Amino acid sequence: MMDAPTIQRLAAELDASEKSRVQVEHFSKRHPGMTIADGYAISRAWVAMKIAAGRTVRGHKIGLTSRAMQQSSQIDEPDYGTLLDDMFFEPGLIPFERFIAPRVEVELAFILKRRLEGAQVGVEDVLAATDHVQPAIEIIDARIEQFDRLTKAPRKVYDTISDNAANAGIILGGRKVQPREVDLPWVGAILRQNGVVEETGLAAGVQGHPAVGIAWLAQKLAPWGECLEAGEVVLAGSFTRPALAQRGDVFDADYGALGRFTFEFSQGDRA
Repeated sequence: MMDAPTIQRLAAELDASEKSRVQVEHFSKRHPGMTIADGYAISRAWVAMKIAAGRTVRGHKIGLTSRAMQQSSQIDEPDYGTLLDDMFFEPGLIPFERFIAPRVEVELAFILKRRLEGAQVGVEDVLAATDHVQPAIEIIDARIEQFDRLTKAPRKVYDTISDNAANAGIILGGRKVQPREVDLPWVGAILRQNGVVEETGLAAGVQGHPAVGIAWLAQKLAPWGECLEAGEVVLAGSFTRPALAQRGDVFDADYGALGRFTFEFSQGDRA
């Protein structure tokens, strides 16, 4: 396990990278003995810095939910990060200058009406605790280089976890539905980028049912004495591959019966 000063120093590197929009080298390269626990410790330290600077927690995200992504990352479970108040955007204009290398993923968001906690939380508990589900786009980013500047090796899962599970933004749109109003695994979406169909997918791609990841996260937080709180937004995980966004790109997220919304990346002042 990394010592506390190292964890704080690496968290500060992430904070500076986000502000300067200059990526840093892989933590796992500089610390070959790095573990998943180290990654979460760095992520938590970074989030604590943000909270100390005035940010507030709005929810959580779950990543690496598909089997293919887990195998490519050489892990056997998802990862998770924290959603803060300044990460939320409305459909419409998204300031490109807020990000370094933004990519777009299609997801469902669960908005909770009651607390979820404990090591025995299951899918039915998640559905009972959910006020509504609605379409969501996650904007992921990389404060740590995706590929090493010298070796071109991809970053490891420890780096991604450190980087708040790559979270950078969330757009909520479309229609809010009760969790049992629709057959959630069969919710589908089409993502168009500049008028071209870039990705399609079904929510069943998220571990068979998007509520599975929510239950998993509640279980993972339990040993820390933490839980998912009423009112929080929880992103269940992407059911499409990430689409790379460039300045001026227009995206159209079509969830069929759950609605459709558009957003555009454009140069603007940092939020």
